[in-house]
Amino acid sequence: MHRGKGMKFVGDSRVSAERKPNIPKDYSEYPGKTEAFWPDFLLREWLVGAVFLIGFLCLTVAHPAPLEGIADPTETGYIPMPDWYFLFLYQLIKYQFASGPYNLLGVAIIPGLAFGGLLLAPFIDRGPERRPSKRPFATGFMLLAFAAVFYLTWEAVDMHDWAAAEQQGKITQAFEVDKEAEGYKIYANQSCINCHGENLEGSAAAPALVDMEHTPEEIKDIAHNGIGNMPAGQYDGSEEDLDKLAEYLAELKSE
Repeated sequence: MHRGKGMKFVGDSRVSAERKPNIPKDYSEYPGKTEAFWPDFLLREWLVGAVFLIGFLCLTVAHPAPLEGIADPTETGYIPMPDWYFLFLYQLIKYQFASGPYNLLGVAIIPGLAFGGLLLAPFIDRGPERRPSKRPFATGFMLLAFAAVFYLTWEAVDMHDWAAAEQQGKITQAFEVDKEAEGYKIYANQSCINCHGENLEGSAAAPALVDMEHTPEEIKDIAHNGIGNMPAGQYDGSEEDLDKLAEYLAELKSE
């Protein structure tokens, strides 16, 4: 409909004086496309969570958490291993540029910059696109972070000596040592106790001295000349005390 010069009215362009509340339509107006939050949605979520919880409990029963021996602060040869979600940081501080005098760089600065970048990514890339291919900054940064974490975790697992770790944390039955015995007093006054332990149980750096197959003569030779990782000249007592110590160690049996 045309009225006047160059004027064209399409439909009714008037603004309604009646204010209507901005309330979304009820879910019942979309049959088959939505559902009630209570109880339908919550019930389904609870059932899915219950299935995962039961599966997790079955795994904990079938594969219980591995336990190690009682922590010994005097055992300097023990190699700790962090939980799996910290393995990438554990591997990072092994590198020369992130350890030693540069330890602060590997422990705080590099991880701080990486996680700070992830936190800032939504604020830097604020585009409306939802496709990863159209958000190169956020997608590239996330792929880089994932690749770095995956690689460092893989390297930490691959470089760890699992056989040695199993032995160093192995739970062994404590051997009751007669600490009033003359041979033990000689042992306690030597440097042997620092590596072989107060109860001769051994450590990651030295074997146990119980149930040895060495003869007293072999034990005396080891005390003077060393064996394996044990250097020579560790014993600094008299030959008479060494004879008593060798006899004492050769007779130590767990049964």
